[in-house]
Amino acid sequence: MQRAGMSEFSIDFQSELRDLMRWRRDVRRFRTDPVDEALLRDCLDTFLLSPSVGLSEPWRVIRLRSAAARAAALANFSATNAEALAGYAGEKAMLYSTLKLSGMQDAPVQLAIFCDEATDKGAGLGAATMPETRRYSVVGAITHFWLAARARGLGVGWVSILDPVRLTEDLDLPREWALVGYLCVGWPVTTSDTPELELAGWETRRGALLVEER
Repeated sequence: MQRAGMSEFSIDFQSELRDLMRWRRDVRRFRTDPVDEALLRDCLDTFLLSPSVGLSEPWRVIRLRSAAARAAALANFSATNAEALAGYAGEKAMLYSTLKLSGMQDAPVQLAIFCDEATDKGAGLGAATMPETRRYSVVGAITHFWLAARARGLGVGWVSILDPVRLTEDLDLPREWALVGYLCVGWPVTTSDTPELELAGWETRRGALLVEER
């Protein structure tokens, strides 16, 4: 495997990387055991390795440690989740009500990841015509972090059932910061390479990727 001027990685590494991607699942059931700070920092440092549009590095990472901040986030989820449940009916509503959609009550580490839409870093290169690419850059950085965490045995759960404006206000953050992801991080109770929503019968994964040509 070449390092300088690297052209490709070994077949073994490629296989292990594919396994890592397969095991990178959304975790919602966490042990309350603390996560070593050096380990967490090592994973967070992968943000610095992530590409970003115009080298804008628009990610802003907020760690919720206080009881007040976590309570506000959990109340946000509870209210938003109740609204989401009201949008379903019949069997789908019954199934939704049984799903565990957040690990916020147990996860020892909780991170709110924002995109700074007003950053002047990068001078707007690539974002003038498609400003959403800043948020895409943040998503890419989250993926780097997630894979690094999973490789070390940590679980990560992405909570998207939140009111982003309310969370930004509750955390007293600039309005120009847009919530991209709320991550629960910790040691998983169990691990599986099958998405929990698939196990619960909510949806099934496609068997093959459909690629259209023009």
